[in-house]
Amino acid sequence: MPLPELIEIVPLDDKRVRAEITVPGSKSITNRALILAALAAGEVTLEGALWSEDTQIMVAALHALGFEVQVQPDPNESGNRRLTVKGQNGRIPKAGTVEQPLELRVGNAGTAARFLAALVCLGRGVYRLTGVPRMHERPQAALFQALRELGYRVDSPNNKLPAVIHSPARPGASVPPSCTVRITESSQFASALLLCARAGGWRVRIEGEDSEEASYVEMTRRLIEQFPANGGSFRIEPDASSGSYFWAANEPAALTHRTSDADAAGDFSAWPIRVRDWPASSLQIDHRWPRILARISQATVLPPTSPEAGYTISRRDDLADAIMTAIVLAPLMGAPGQFTDLGRLRLQECERVAALRTELTKCGARITETGDTLTVYPSPLHGAVIATYNDHRMAMCFAILGLKVPGIKIHNPDCVKKTFPNFFQKLAAAPPNGLGAIIRDARTGRQLAAEALLAE
Repeated sequence: MPLPELIEIVPLDDKRVRAEITVPGSKSITNRALILAALAAGEVTLEGALWSEDTQIMVAALHALGFEVQVQPDPNESGNRRLTVKGQNGRIPKAGTVEQPLELRVGNAGTAARFLAALVCLGRGVYRLTGVPRMHERPQAALFQALRELGYRVDSPNNKLPAVIHSPARPGASVPPSCTVRITESSQFASALLLCARAGGWRVRIEGEDSEEASYVEMTRRLIEQFPANGGSFRIEPDASSGSYFWAANEPAALTHRTSDADAAGDFSAWPIRVRDWPASSLQIDHRWPRILARISQATVLPPTSPEAGYTISRRDDLADAIMTAIVLAPLMGAPGQFTDLGRLRLQECERVAALRTELTKCGARITETGDTLTVYPSPLHGAVIATYNDHRMAMCFAILGLKVPGIKIHNPDCVKKTFPNFFQKLAAAPPNGLGAIIRDARTGRQLAAEALLAE
């Protein structure tokens, strides 16, 4: 049963919540691991794999391509599954024809769209990739150009989805095949090629690795190195971007009264709300979030006249999607926050820079936008109806703001199913496994039970 169209988050007020929350596995790692498992020379079991819209899209596509994927419950986290993939050692079992391409639907899953485009080049036939309207607007040109350099035919009049991909490579393509790919718009272009490079015998040169997305390229390289290519088991770590919301649920006082020495050492055990099994050294750039949150809190308790008052957070150097959490919290902090290098956010599930500015302004925040930088000033906030733009991270960020500001109502909360279907259940569940928050149907005022808060 879907969630109500509009829900209201009731602030925790002065409740002293102590909780240790589990969050599902990383979407970025799960979808990369599924590709590597399909290419493996043996059976691979993925433990702690995220089970959400994006990963279900990838599993469905692998099924359509003829791969065997077994799905079993995860005893430790209802938002995860144990996925067992029978690898085909670089072979793609099924393909379509020119007259009837094998169709793969990728929704609005960027990882599925990009990774599958490279994977099907290892097949022998014709494949058509299509998605939702927003996915048809998102960039693909750099990846398609690289695939063409490798010798594959990619039919797309505007270098976006829908696209038809023909394999194998055309006769006379260079041997060994090589390509250059730019990651200015998305690191997923490079990751797609790297995941399939060994099986395809491709040489991949990446341009712009000093860009904001290099961390995800490094994630892909490290996964390839660590992955059991001949079969075995691989554990997916918790999603750090999804975990950022629960760290952010801590009261400001719980953060600013902490000792900087403990936080600098990575000891967050005294924080009332924590995320279980938080990776201390991670494949994900957002594992830095608790330290950065502590840094923000320390900066904002300095006197306003201090030259060190205020803080700057970079989408390139500091955080990935968790920077959205920092932006939404910024009006509650005691000094201005400057958020830089945000251009990549404009090309994701929605135009996130504009969406964040618009929705925070609705709540009373004072924000300036200059180029790809947002500056957010301390502001008294009030409730508002938040448009989510069908973007899971918009819904989750503003839900956390609703724990602190009365009257926050979230439109289309079901969009969290993309990466975190049980997010609202975690908010409403009783401590220590949840935050004990009250969530209401905003149309009727009826309190929603935790079991009714699964996004489907």
